[in-house]
Amino acid sequence: MSEIQTKISSDKIPNQQGTVRENQKHEVRSSTLSQLENRSIYILREAFHNFDKLAMLWSVGKDSNVILWLVRKAFFGNVPFPLVHLDTSYEIPELIAFRDRLVADWKLNLVVARNEEALAAGTTFPNGMLTRVQCCSLLKKDALKQTLERHGFRAVIVGVRRDEEPTRAKERIFSPRTAAMEWNVEDQPPELWDQFNTDFPSDAHLRVHPLLDWTEVNIWEYIEREGIPVPELYFEQGTGERYRSLGCWPCTGKFTSKARSVQEIIAELKATRIAERAGRAHDHESEDAFEKLRRDGFM
Repeated sequence: MSEIQTKISSDKIPNQQGTVRENQKHEVRSSTLSQLENRSIYILREAFHNFDKLAMLWSVGKDSNVILWLVRKAFFGNVPFPLVHLDTSYEIPELIAFRDRLVADWKLNLVVARNEEALAAGTTFPNGMLTRVQCCSLLKKDALKQTLERHGFRAVIVGVRRDEEPTRAKERIFSPRTAAMEWNVEDQPPELWDQFNTDFPSDAHLRVHPLLDWTEVNIWEYIEREGIPVPELYFEQGTGERYRSLGCWPCTGKFTSKARSVQEIIAELKATRIAERAGRAHDHESEDAFEKLRRDGFM
């Protein structure tokens, strides 16, 4: 497996009856993925049409790489807006190397967002006295806010999914925030029959969520179908462990796994009962830690 290409293994079908069953499953899966793909492309084009100062948050993980692939499909190989990467300085080095290769190969317009003042103060986790949640607020939420103000971005495309974390299940496709990026979860616009509200006050900040209805398995099935490049960190490489969700190295743990290919990851996910973000340490500092972060403007 190369560093920038996913490794795909093929199923061996033992007999004709098995072939029919597998073909039927493949057709259903392909139809579902095509429906999700079409809806996401529609959302991306709606966002581009309605918001002249648009950007996309790119964590370089599996979900945002799927969005990036969908953007290139939606706009005929182009990415017509900047990508914003929130660099906390605690990123896993392999992730940054992957990011830089893809930027060069696909000629992407990358904006790197860092809260230099907070980093210079030396109080961030794990070196300082701040908790993980406080550190996330400074190095991600505040860095994003500074970047939005500096560049005047009004709407940001984000790769969150409802199945990933309970507070994200309350989201909308086009989700308004206040000018301070605060999320009022009790006052979100209805979205019925794919009728999205894109008419918001001029000072409102919008989050656009094209993957909201996708599941983790959908993401990996689409990566397999399309051959989307993802970091090698997602695959087991002789240690008996792999990453399932990528974040800062002090706060992101690995999972016990034998999955070395996309197909093996899909099979593993269909059998596991472990939550996707179980390895994210800051989610566990308090019961409502993540919801507080999101209400204040976090992703």
